[in-house]
Parts: sequence; C-alpha cells; structure tokens
Amino acid sequence: MAANATDQHIQPTVPLPTPPFVITPGLDNLRDVGGYCLATEPDKAIRRGVLFRSADLTQLGDEGVAVLRQLKISHVFDLRSVAELKRDGSSPEYAQLPAGWGAQRVFVPVFRDQDYSPEALAVRFRNYSDGAQGFVRAYASILAAAADSTNASAPFRTIIEHLAAASAAPTPVLVHCTAGKDRTGVICALVLALCGVSDEVIAYEYSLTDLGLAPRKEAIVQHLIADKALFGDRPRAERMVQSRKENMLATLDMIREKYDSVESYVVDHCRVSRETVEQLRRNLIVKTDANESAIDWQAHAKLIE
Repeated sequence: MAANATDQHIQPTVPLPTPPFVITPGLDNLRDVGGYCLATEPDKAIRRGVLFRSADLTQLGDEGVAVLRQLKISHVFDLRSVAELKRDGSSPEYAQLPAGWGAQRVFVPVFRDQDYSPEALAVRFRNYSDGAQGFVRAYASILAAAADSTNASAPFRTIIEHLAAASAAPTPVLVHCTAGKDRTGVICALVLALCGVSDEVIAYEYSLTDLGLAPRKEAIVQHLIADKALFGDRPRAERMVQSRKENMLATLDMIREKYDSVESYVVDHCRVSRETVEQLRRNLIVKTDANESAIDWQAHAKLIE
C-alpha cells in the first residue's frame, strides 16, 4: 500500500480505547502492545510502554512528535521496502525521522526490491483479499522473507534482540510498516506468543487495526481499486484492508504446523538464540499490580465485533 494513498485523514467513527491506543496527531494506528495477561499466568502481563506499533510516519508533524517524545521511544524500526520508500519520495538509506525527536531510525525491510515488482504485488494483493487463508499465504511470505538468510537486515531478529537487551531494561521502540497492519502485525504477534499470550488475545490485538486504520480506510480502498491488481474490485479491496481476528488465528496455526512452534520459527529460522528468547521474556513479562494493570481486552473487543 503506497504511503500517498493514505494521506487522507478523517476522524474514526468509533472512539479508540486508550490504552492501548495513543492518540497522536498525524499518526494513525499507534498503540502499546503491552498490558496483555499471559495465558497460563493471569497474574503476569506484558510490560507496558516498551513495544509500540503504528502506521507510517509520513504525515507526522510537531504535535505528533511531542506525543512520541513523551513515550521516550528510542528506536523506530521501519519494515518498509526500498520500493515503498521511493514511492514516498524518500531515500531508503537516509530517510530521516522528524527533526527534534531524537529517536534513531533502523531500516529493516522485510521484502527486497524484487518482491515489489508489479507481478509480486498483484499476487500479494489477491492473496490478501481471499479471506483468512489468503492472509495465511500472504503472512507465510512475510515470515519467509523476514527469516531469509540473504536478507541482511534480519528484521524480526533485530527487533527481538533489541527488546531482549541484557545490559539494561529495553528502551521503548516503535515498529511500523506502511499501514502498521501486516508486517507489523506479524512481528508483534510473534513477540506476544513468545511471551505466552494466548492466541485469542493475540488475534484480538491484531484486529484492533480495524479501529486504528478507520481514518484511512476509504483512501486505501480507493487506491487499491485503482490498481490493476484488483481491477476495480471494491469487495476484494475492502477485505484486504480488514484485520479480522480469524486471519491471525489461522496464521498462528500455520506457524505451528509448518515450523512446529513460534519459538522454533524464531530460533531455527530467524537465528535468534534461545537465551535471547529467555531474556526477552525476562524483560517483557511483569507481575500485574497497581502500577502495571492488565488491559480489559474483552471489554474493548466489543468495539470490533
């Protein structure tokens, strides 16, 4: 999805639950991935204020930067491809974050240039629009590209290793692609699964993107139906924009069927050490108390049913 297709901003029709969303002028779909309880240890949850996710930052201005500065984000992991950056008018190597922020941009593309040829885009677009199994095929390609030994950026490993820093508590990070939906959704799901969050809750967190991208939905749909890959097929385009929980539930099933487990995928294919995975858990899992309360995700889920 090209960034210039999402420049139109309108107010969402459903108030965003805060947390996990962080209302930020010029930045859609920004939310904290923390606050979710573990499946087998409900007195423990994912640490808040460490892992954030969003859409691209192309419309971010001074007001939005002020919000992000308050979150103390130190690193911004950009999963977009060279092709996407060029379409946005940015140099992949030198794309800069807004002045005055102070965070470090880390360019970690999931897909190489050749994956964004017109042919590859058409296949990917059609995969997205074929329901849950179409998303599974598309997300399988994301998992494969992120773990490819020829992908020098090693995107998922790089993000996990930052979050698993052993020398000190991990600094807050922001992960984004273009819409903050698919590539971003996959890496966030992996982190939550590694830490023991249930599939149901992971799928709920993924589905929040339907709320987070509401201001951009119509502009994205219009861009997609103008593309030759979809040939004006609005129903397909609308399905492609959705983040239904069934998409992520089926993807997690696929990961276990293909790779045995989420941890096996991360260790055996992304080449993350088991000690790093354990350190990730030590860094991100906390006891819930008055200062670290869990999100009432079931109440929020009613907003997207």
